[in-house]
Amino acid sequence: MTWSRHRLHSGDEFRAVTRGGVRSARSHVVVHLTLLTQGGEAPRVGFVVSKRIGNAVVRNRVTRRLREIIRPHFATLPPGTAVVLRALPGIEEQPFVDLRADVDSALATAERKLARRDGETR
Repeated sequence: MTWSRHRLHSGDEFRAVTRGGVRSARSHVVVHLTLLTQGGEAPRVGFVVSKRIGNAVVRNRVTRRLREIIRPHFATLPPGTAVVLRALPGIEEQPFVDLRADVDSALATAERKLARRDGETR
């Protein structure tokens, strides 16, 4: 799978998702979700892993884990969907199974919030 078509690239795209979308938080991850107007057909994702998480090796490991967790969701996300996963301190110590459950739960909640918000505006 090529990630380039599924990545958020610019700061403006990240800001559009984090400020204009819905948010759902769990103990070690925050999921921001929105529908981009000029997002294209493929769902897109971005990761925010700050230096508070750890050094570059730790941050890259966290990003790889989050990427593997979100990958299966691309098949079910609607076209034009944009997701930003923001890691919170302590995520590097989370077992993969627990982290997957947190991300899945937060994403499901964010999808419900987005559907409810879009239903109200239409």
